[in-house]
Amino acid sequence: MSLNAKFVARVRITTALLVLVALVIVGRLWVLQVMHGEEYARRADAQTVRLESPLLSRGSIYFTTKDNTPVLAATLRPPSEAASSTLKQRYYPGGVLAAQAIGFVAFNNDHEQKGRYGLERYYDSTLARPGENLYTNFFVQLFGTVETAWQGATQTQGDLITTIEPNVQAELERTLREYDTEWHSTLSGGVVMDPYTGEIVAMAVAPTFDLNSFNTVEDPLTYANPMAQSVFEMGSIFKPLTVAAGLDSGKISESETYNDTGCITVDTKKICNFDGRARGVIPMQQILSQSLNVGASYVATKMGPTTMREYFLERYKLDQETGIDLPGEVHGLTKNLLGNKAVEFDTASFGQGLAVTPIEMVRALASLGNGGLLVTPHLVKAVKQLDGTTREVGWGEPEQILKPQTSTAISRMLTTTVDTTLADGTLKLEHYSVAAKTGTAQIADPVNGGYYSDKFLHSFFGYFPSFNPRFVVFLFAKEPKGAPFASQTWAPPFKSLTQFLINYYDIAPDR
Repeated sequence: MSLNAKFVARVRITTALLVLVALVIVGRLWVLQVMHGEEYARRADAQTVRLESPLLSRGSIYFTTKDNTPVLAATLRPPSEAASSTLKQRYYPGGVLAAQAIGFVAFNNDHEQKGRYGLERYYDSTLARPGENLYTNFFVQLFGTVETAWQGATQTQGDLITTIEPNVQAELERTLREYDTEWHSTLSGGVVMDPYTGEIVAMAVAPTFDLNSFNTVEDPLTYANPMAQSVFEMGSIFKPLTVAAGLDSGKISESETYNDTGCITVDTKKICNFDGRARGVIPMQQILSQSLNVGASYVATKMGPTTMREYFLERYKLDQETGIDLPGEVHGLTKNLLGNKAVEFDTASFGQGLAVTPIEMVRALASLGNGGLLVTPHLVKAVKQLDGTTREVGWGEPEQILKPQTSTAISRMLTTTVDTTLADGTLKLEHYSVAAKTGTAQIADPVNGGYYSDKFLHSFFGYFPSFNPRFVVFLFAKEPKGAPFASQTWAPPFKSLTQFLINYYDIAPDR
């Protein structure tokens, strides 16, 4: 046989062997996948941990009553009570209670159930459990657990213990509902906070929604929390911050006077009191008592851009996020204070031309009553871990941004405002001192520039008792209708909420 013939024979034999091997493989696959497919599927399942549901073991969220009793805010509904007999569902016993703060669980783009909005999203990795995926390989679980133990990983999963007091939360939400019924605002909100610790006792937004039927909400913007995710020009509740900065820096004194001319011109721009009326030579107290724009501008001029920028940006930190434990927090828009134009600082002194979030405002205003401390607002105080232990959540030490004597002085001035002029003195309580201030801000016109002449944001803040406050309360409403000034719309609700808190917590009188 020639050499060429031998080569052809070898090629044919090799090809025949390859075809035979291919036929054997195809036949074997047919036997495995068709004839015995179900059997091998069962064997595969034997090496797999099958979970009932992606939410089989998600942690719970608890409110905390005034006597430190936990009350369920979010949990899992057992399969027997759920719409499906095989899947557990996230259940919110309070329904609408603290909806924007709590958030909810829903499918994301990857078809996984995750925390969406609020605490459910911010603490998703804490509430989620290892192995929440529908199928987890047994060996991956085993060796993954060993690896975690070997590396000494810290346990982070558990239940959230919040600072939200359910009865106070319900009262705040009732207050907002009644307010909107009377004044028909497009948006309203409120916060009740411990000014010394930053613990948020209540946080509410209207309109709101039921967490158990969130999928029926037509406008998804309702899910968001404007207390941390939206900025507003706040108006005259900035004046106490301005006066406090002037006092603290030594640029003005509490007993000082100035000549109020009703209107002034700064950088060719006219700045006037709300009524344009001159008051003549008056003391600093009247800047707050009568809410005078010209007076706030006087204090801004005395401080100058450098000092005012130091207090507004470096101390009150109005250009920074507060660090609150809510997703999507934004920071204030304060670029007007980065230059040196006098008019920008004058308008900022009474809360126009810069926009901040409500929670930034609450943090700054709390420093007026708590001895000059800047705290971190927060909603969660502890995590009950899987091993049964409770881990306190640390929020850092407060920062001293004002002198204690400045806090005392501005609290005294704000108390005088309540006792004598605010809402014509109707807010004064016989046995309790209250420090408070209103704000009425024009709303910017994004299309034509400038401000609307008939659209306002009404805000109100106060703390009590004035010189050792238990709570700071902040309220705001966008575009209320029927009254031009915040003192007309917010004074009665604030007083009612204050009296509720005094009675509910049995706060001792201070006068």
